[in-house]
Amino acid sequence: YYSNLFYLTGTRLAPKEKLDIPVLFMPDTMKMYEAVVVIHVMKENGENWPYEDSAELNKDLKSSVTVAENGGIQGILWIYPVHGIPEAPQQKLVPAVVRCPAKQRAERRVEALLSGVVPGATAMPAARNSATVNINNPANVQEVQVTDGFSTTVEFLYELQYQSNEFKSQLESLVGMDLVHREWDTESGIVKLIFNIVFAPNKPMRNKATLVVWCTTGGVWKFPMLFIATEPEVDDVINIEAVGLNKESIVGFKLTSQTR
Repeated sequence: YYSNLFYLTGTRLAPKEKLDIPVLFMPDTMKMYEAVVVIHVMKENGENWPYEDSAELNKDLKSSVTVAENGGIQGILWIYPVHGIPEAPQQKLVPAVVRCPAKQRAERRVEALLSGVVPGATAMPAARNSATVNINNPANVQEVQVTDGFSTTVEFLYELQYQSNEFKSQLESLVGMDLVHREWDTESGIVKLIFNIVFAPNKPMRNKATLVVWCTTGGVWKFPMLFIATEPEVDDVINIEAVGLNKESIVGFKLTSQTR
């Protein structure tokens, strides 16, 4: 969990000096936690910063300063929202291999087991409002309906992540992924998601990827994958029949390019 407050009373900072503030995150459940780190700075000599229109401070500035009785600014606040998103331990999982000869199409079912999902969980509220967590805007959103004495809807988001933008450009148009089955085992508390992976490579390759699953109440699970495209089968056999010794024989065939 997040410690609610770190007290650094009396910490002196020289001009342009840097201050490192340690934040420890030790989640005990797979749900998102929120907190804020608040820095309050005052002058060492106790003087205030002058501000002529302190009575008419705008709303945004009022939340960032503390005003003294004489109208000056006594302290300045910096407020940093912190989001803690638990990630499942990285076990030594065997990658799910999707293998296919180039210029063909293969389908495979991939099973993802999510442990530690908390039904009906909500994020731990922060002391102040904070920005929404950005999780790279995954394109696929699916819901899992859970029934365990009551009806609870848990929403999952998933996507394939690649080693680099170069690999992403190679694989993104060649791989399709759909969630075809979802199941909650109420005894073990494990959510099972089964994906149908379609791989249609156009040339031999060997690329790694990671199936990443988020739960909107918090929690991230990662599963390694490996896409292998082997050498394509022979398209055809060309027979050239000789018309005689020391004479040329010619045979014609068409090649069609899939791109410009």
